[in-house]
Parts: sequence; C-alpha cells; structure tokens
Amino acid sequence: MSLLGVDVGTTGCKTSVFSPEGQILGSAYREYDVRSPQPGWAELDAVAVWQAVKETMAQVATCAKADPVTALAVSSMGEAMVPVGADRRILGPSLLLQDVRGEAYLPALHRALPDDRLYAANGNTLGNHYSLTKLMWIRDHRSDEYRATRKYLLWGSFVSYMLGAEPLVDYSLANRTLLFDLHREDWSPELCEIAGLDPLKLPGVCPSGTVIGAVAPAVAAELGLPAGAAIVAGAHDQCANAVGCGVVDAGLAVYGMGTILCITPVFTDPPDASLMIPRGLNTEHHAAPGRYVSFIYNQGGALVKWFRNTFAGEEHRAAQAAGVDVYPQLFAEMPEEPSSVTVLPLFSASGPPSFIADAAGVVTGLRLETTRGAILKGIVEGTTFYLRECVEALPGAGIAIDEYRAVGGGSKSDAWIQLSADILGRPFVRPQVTEAGALGAAIIAGVGAGVFNSHEDGVAAMVRPDRTFDPDPRRGRAYDEQYAHYRELWPRLESYLRGWRTPTA
Repeated sequence: MSLLGVDVGTTGCKTSVFSPEGQILGSAYREYDVRSPQPGWAELDAVAVWQAVKETMAQVATCAKADPVTALAVSSMGEAMVPVGADRRILGPSLLLQDVRGEAYLPALHRALPDDRLYAANGNTLGNHYSLTKLMWIRDHRSDEYRATRKYLLWGSFVSYMLGAEPLVDYSLANRTLLFDLHREDWSPELCEIAGLDPLKLPGVCPSGTVIGAVAPAVAAELGLPAGAAIVAGAHDQCANAVGCGVVDAGLAVYGMGTILCITPVFTDPPDASLMIPRGLNTEHHAAPGRYVSFIYNQGGALVKWFRNTFAGEEHRAAQAAGVDVYPQLFAEMPEEPSSVTVLPLFSASGPPSFIADAAGVVTGLRLETTRGAILKGIVEGTTFYLRECVEALPGAGIAIDEYRAVGGGSKSDAWIQLSADILGRPFVRPQVTEAGALGAAIIAGVGAGVFNSHEDGVAAMVRPDRTFDPDPRRGRAYDEQYAHYRELWPRLESYLRGWRTPTA
C-alpha cells in the first residue's frame, strides 16, 4: 500500500509516492514553459502540462509496484483554470495569475464590490490575479471557447478529473477564484451575477480530503496505476505545503522558501474583515478541517536568483554543466554578522500589506570593500525584514506564530534559515522532506482513503523533523537595530520610487 501526491506548479510538476510511514518510494519532476503570445500575457499550454503530469505519474508508478498506490491527491497553484469539454477534451490554454488580461474589468468591479463587501463573502480583496477577471475576459474575447466549455477547472480539480474523478474542487482552491463564499462553502450566486459568469461552468465544491472518484481503467493502463485507486480532493499548494510539513494547528506557520517567500499561518476562527483588510491579509480554508490560513509573501527567492544570475552567472553555468548547485558556494560567502548592506526588496511587485506594483528596489551601504557575499546577505535580510513588518501586525488580528516550518529550495541553506530565525525571533524547524507539496497531497490522500483517521494522524505518521534552528539573542539584538534603519527607507523614498520608471535609450 502506498500514497501518491502530485504537485502542479507554474513552471513544473512533481509527483512522489510514499509509504504510509513517510518513506519516499519514488519521485519525478518535469518542467514546462510559460507562454507569452503578447506582451503582458502569461499562459500554460494545458495539453503539454497534462502530458508532463502523466509522465511523472507513470515514472513513479514503476517505483510502487511492490506497494501499489491506494489513493492519490493533487496539490496545485491557485487561480489558473483549464477549459474542459463534456468529453474531457481540453479546449484552450490556462491563463496564469500574472496575465494582464482582465484588468479592464477592475474599475467597474471595484464600484460593485468594495473591499469590505467582497471580503465579507470571499475573504479576499479584488485583484486581477484571481480567476474572476480572467473568466470575464474569456467570456467576452473567446466566446466560442466559453460556450463550448463544460467546466473551468482549477489545476488540482483538472488533473483529478482527467484521471477519472468527478469535476469537483476543494474549498481552498475554490477560494482562489474570488467566486467562492467562504462561509456558505459554496459558489456565491451574488458574485457570479455581478461578474456575469455562469456558475454551472464551475466545478462542484467539497472539503479537502473527500474521495471524488477512482482512477479510470484506461488511465490506469496508460500510467501503470491500479485501476480503482481512490482519487481524493487535494488542496491549494500553500495549504498542501502546510500539511506536508506538519502545520495543521494554530500557532504554527509555513515558511516557504521558493521563488516566493511565503509565510502561511494557521488559525481557527476567521478574524473580522476590519482587522484583516488594513493588514493586507486574506482568509482561506486550510486543507485541515476547521482551520484557516492567510498568506504573507514577497519575491525573496526571485531576488536571490537575480543575484545569482547577475553576480555569479558564469559560475552558475559552470556548476550546471558539472551537475552541481552554485548556491551553497554563494551562501558560504555571506559574513557571519549582519550585513553592512541594507536592501529595500521592492525589485518587483510586492505582497501584503501594500501590494506595491510601481516601485523599485534600493541597496544602501555599498562601499569599495563591500563583497558580493555581503550584498547577498543584505538581500536575504531585506526580504526577511519585509516579512517581519507584516508578522508584527498579526497579533492585532488575533493571529499568533510560535514556530515556523521551513520548506522549499531555500530551506537547504542552514545560513538562510538561521538568519530568518534571528530576525523573526522564533524557532524554525526544517523537516526531512522539504518539498512538502507532494507529501502534503499524499497525506490528504491517506486521510480521504481512511489510511489515517485525521490530518494530525497523517502528519504524525509521515512528517519527520530534521533540525531545529533557535534564534540567537545576540544577533537578534543587532538585527533589531538594522531593522529600525530598514523601516526608515520606504517612507523616505516612497514618493520617488512610486514614480520610478526604467529610463529609455
């Protein structure tokens, strides 16, 4: 008996199969490209991505022949949807959250749905990165596709549907559309009517962990999976990450260290909108029943990648050719003490609380003797300071974080995790499996199939801690002083940076 988890992201998909004790039996990964047919457009070729997902599943199925897959679930990015016909045929591309299509609808929607009204129903404020405006654009600009589409499926529900499940989506993914009523736990007739969208084109909804079908015989034969293996409703990738690193109870938070640095705290009672909106915080169902999550994030991992490409491009290419990772070398160059460089990390659009789209980054404290290691550490410190500002506002909304669980590619760096613990003043625990999305999906599959009685039982059985990083009080005091300087940067530079534009040749 084994459990399979699929994690579908923006640029790649990963499938892993686990024993019920948490041992990885096999894992496979495939990348795919984001298409941009016109400036500002960003979409996935849904046919190509589905093929990549199938390839990963077929590869890991061979690793589980001795322990056949009992159940599977899918973790996926939010917002993006796939148009599917009545015969499970893919009818068009999947528009991603960063795609600009739909922006023209925002002014009218803002008038009809002021923040307090939308948040009261959905737990989010309006933005073009959600599914709602993308569907409106498709309705008006791809009317043939819209009429022919039986269901627009978020990626977790799409993959499950193509495997043989009913067209159903869990609450956490449904919330990413802006069309879901958080409290009624169903699609909102009011929001669909305001947007002019047909709710019948949306999948049914169910709690994460619900059995929604079984692997169809033809698909099982193609992929090498057992026919009849249970398909369980998965979760939004941030929620699956939380399950996969044991963050299912209030007081814990995921510290996702990928392209986006994302803190995901857990709480049991949705705070009042008047407390959440000023802090830029959303409210979303967790995969674990009776819990909710919110997201605090910035482009921290993307800044580290920019540093690598800009300051160590040749070394990175040489490391790639040798089949090794250049990041350990770069992080080893960081000074032991806090950097003399301070970075305002607004190199691209920011997350909460301000959602700044038109700013630019700032690096201060540069001298002739400044090393690239000091610059890298300044970048990592700056992105963590940004998150600290948001975290310090959480108690006012009734949300507490006592411990972080570090996952994602950046969590391989002991130095990065320790720095984060020192700045945020809380212990960080790194689990043995740091790519937690697929593991979280597998745990959810086990809960749905009755292998575990609850998410807590699944976590106890499958999640193993690797190392705890406690905050260093001495460095913490030094960071308090540096943080105070960091907080002065944005007010002093806001007027200039908001009007900043890239100079033309």
